[in-house]
Parts: sequence; structure tokens; C-alpha cells
Amino acid sequence: MKNLSLSLLFTALAFSASAQDLIPAKGGDINIRPILHGTLILEYKGMTIYVDPYGGAAKFVGQKPADLVLITDIHGDHHNQETLDGLDLSQAILVAPQAVADKLPSGKYKAIEILGNGQTKTLLEAKIEAIPMYNIPETADSRHPKGRGNGYVVTLGGKQIYISGDTEDIPEMRSLKNVDVAFVCMNLPFTMDVEQAASAVSEFQPGIVYPFHYRGGEGLSDTEKFKQLVNVSAPKVDVRLRNWYPEN
Repeated sequence: MKNLSLSLLFTALAFSASAQDLIPAKGGDINIRPILHGTLILEYKGMTIYVDPYGGAAKFVGQKPADLVLITDIHGDHHNQETLDGLDLSQAILVAPQAVADKLPSGKYKAIEILGNGQTKTLLEAKIEAIPMYNIPETADSRHPKGRGNGYVVTLGGKQIYISGDTEDIPEMRSLKNVDVAFVCMNLPFTMDVEQAASAVSEFQPGIVYPFHYRGGEGLSDTEKFKQLVNVSAPKVDVRLRNWYPEN
């Protein structure tokens, strides 16, 4: 029984290690690993980036430790302190908007870099631009007011990678240019519906798009419908459906 349990563990770890996409870039491939919901890992030239670590430290077993951690917003599926506390981030630089940085404990990370909308910093091998993410219409009780959280455009090896954060169908997303890889959310009632997400993607036309963060108050969004809509309106966009909810 013990040997069987160990075998199953090794099989699970091997599967986790193989669940990746490789994006060719200058200097080497960018390795993309979906983890859970809006959480992913990017690896490039020996550098590892965690995006919105969530779901508990066990989700990261077998993964390389983070050099950079990007956090988009204050909500628990983005800034999840329990998950952060369960990871060894003593050598990691955390990148976050001010609202998140205000909640981060001091002394646990190599550094905390605060980025506001429109600001850009280059850290290690990554150029990181913070861009808006918010709900429309803009109201006083918005779940995601403009300026509080960040979407990010991360440039690695000449490739631009867009991470939407919790956003609705905003002009700043539609006006993006030369995006090679996009991670776009779609979960009602918090961000966009499938039609909004597909319409926005069809306008800024990334080379590759991953719908992610698609579980919301109404269950799982219809990613197949998203793919069909984008295939019709922007057939050159490579829509990649991956399993962001392995427990389902």
C-alpha cells in the first residue's frame, strides 16, 4: 500500500511537471504552467514568475521557487496570504499595487515593488508594465474600482504577455497592441461574460489567448463558446483551452 501511494504521488508530480506550454522567445522558450483559477507560473531562462498564487502551497509542490511574484488585486483569489505564507518567498520580489502592498507583511520577501497603473519596471529578465483593470460602469460600490488593481503586460524574450486581472471589457484592454500571449478572465458577476471577453480579444487580437479565471457566481463559464466566437471573429488568434480547475 505504501509503495502504491508513493507511485501515485510520483505519477501526480510527473503529470504536474508536464502540464505546460512552451512559447518560443529570444534566448529560450517561455514555459507556461496553469495552476488554478487565475494562478499560473511563467519560466524563462532560469527565472520563475508566480502570478496570483492561490489555492494553498500544495498546488506548488514540485515547482521551482519564485523569483518574482505578481499580484493583481486585494481579493482572496489574487492576494491570498495563506498561500503566500506557505511558500518560501524569502528570495522573491513581489510586485503589487499599493492596495495589496499595504496588506503584505514586511521582512518575508526579498523586496516589494509597488506599481501603479501606467508604471513600468524591469526586474531580472522581465519588463513589467501595470495597466488598468476595473469594472464598468465605474461606480462607488464597484467590486473593482479603477486604479486599485493591476493588469500586467510582462515582456520576456521579446514576447509580450498580457495578464488581465479582474477586469471588465475596458478600452485599455481593447487598445492593446502586439500582445503575443493573453490570459483573459471571464466570470460573472465579477468581470466579463463570454461574449464580452471574446469581443475584446477579437479587437486586440493576441497571437495566443488562454481563457482563465472562468469560475464565478454562476459556475464555470463556457470556454468552448468563447473559442467558437473568437474563431469566427478573429480566426488568426490561437485559442488554447486548458484545465484551470483540476478538481472539477
